Amino acid sequence: MTRDDEPRLEEEVLSTAAEIGVISQVDKVEDVNIDVKTNLLNIVQGQADSVSFAGQGLAIQKDIRVQEVQVQTGRIAINPLSAIFGEIKLTHPTDASIRVVLTEEDINRSLNSDYIRSKLPPLDLDVDGKIVTLELQHMEINLPGDGKIKCSGNVLLHEGNTRQLDFIALLYPRTSSQPLLLEAFHCTPGNGIGLELIVALMLKFKELVNLPYYELEGSAFRVKDMDVQKGTLTVMAEAYIRQIPSM
Repeated sequence: MTRDDEPRLEEEVLSTAAEIGVISQVDKVEDVNIDVKTNLLNIVQGQADSVSFAGQGLAIQKDIRVQEVQVQTGRIAINPLSAIFGEIKLTHPTDASIRVVLTEEDINRSLNSDYIRSKLPPLDLDVDGKIVTLELQHMEINLPGDGKIKCSGNVLLHEGNTRQLDFIALLYPRTSSQPLLLEAFHCTPGNGIGLELIVALMLKFKELVNLPYYELEGSAFRVKDMDVQKGTLTVMAEAYIRQIPSM
């Protein structure tokens, strides 16, 4: 490493302070590395050339854990005072690229956590002009390999009366080279399920997976690619981050 490539003192101070700030906010972390590229003049002006974040084994909230996460931003506008004390607060939105690796166990624990459940409101379907509501009760993801994702679980079906609907779906996720493909979908409701409801459910599912972006904590995310291996799911995404969420 040449002298010009060596981190400036202010970069080392901010990076170390940010790492300490992250460690203090998460429940558990195996490893974390934050690299802030800036200089003293930019700090005073509330700017940084880029911020990269890499973490392993992050337990962010109760039952929310990721195996690996990498975030890379371009030039960002930050609050200089908060940055000195280890908290990167954006004063303007920024674009970022994100790579997340999740294990099968992490996915299932998160899907059934109170936090994720609060982000999944009941789903209203228009079935021949009548509103039918699906309320998710439980869902489990299996990653058997061969690029497949198996989803199973149960929902409450509200259509005048209320009954439980169990389902199993086998699909290939959307990637940079192929659209989402549904290989099989099976329901076990006991009393049967109307064709109209199945059509409405498939149309709603298509609408959701084809959304150009997803909103979370005030920021917008677009999935670019997914890589499914046995037991793990890697997601590559682009993000428009309005604010870095508090952990």
